[in-house]
Amino acid sequence: MTSKLIAPSVLAADFANLQRDIEMINNSNADWFHIDIMDGVFVPNISFGMPVLRDIAKHAKKTIDVHLMIVDPDRYIKTFAALGSNILTVHYEACTHLHRTLQAIKVEGMKAGVAINPHTNVNLLEDTIQDIDLVCIMSVNPGFGGQSFIENTYEKVKQLRKIIEKKGANTLIEIDGGVTNKNAKQLIDAGADVLVAGSFVFKSENPTKTIEQLKEIIKV
Repeated sequence: MTSKLIAPSVLAADFANLQRDIEMINNSNADWFHIDIMDGVFVPNISFGMPVLRDIAKHAKKTIDVHLMIVDPDRYIKTFAALGSNILTVHYEACTHLHRTLQAIKVEGMKAGVAINPHTNVNLLEDTIQDIDLVCIMSVNPGFGGQSFIENTYEKVKQLRKIIEKKGANTLIEIDGGVTNKNAKQLIDAGADVLVAGSFVFKSENPTKTIEQLKEIIKV
């Protein structure tokens, strides 16, 4: 049984105190940095770009999990590898040739992730699941932090877990959006491996303690 992971979402950090918040994650019980890259086209929001990711990577001492919410992600695979990404996640909905994209990510030495929007059926990943290191199930509509959790997510996690087991894959299941201490245990019980927590961590009075509490809740 692999240990369950917490990945604070840097999108919810205080950008005026970014180094402070990066150090907080470094010194906390968190496992990964989750970094959302948005282009204003695939999602109706723009987040940070390459220079900010490069600077985060300079200071981060943990796995850098980059989630691309952009159109035509293939253009930037080499760039994100060079910037220090350990895991690169592309959206199923943004890839015309998903298998080719996954191979291109792996050639650059990164783990390959696929994100799916709330309306996308997990069965669409059945043919490529053995090539996917991580599936990021969006439990809110992508683009903005602080949204309410979509309850159908539990069912999707269970369905995806069955596909992974049936195919004998080692794919991790990541949940992104609306994760709190109220649903963390239920998500893990449904079959999730990695929980991305943004607003719940960074808007709390003591983010380090909040991460610690989440880790305690998801202990298996």
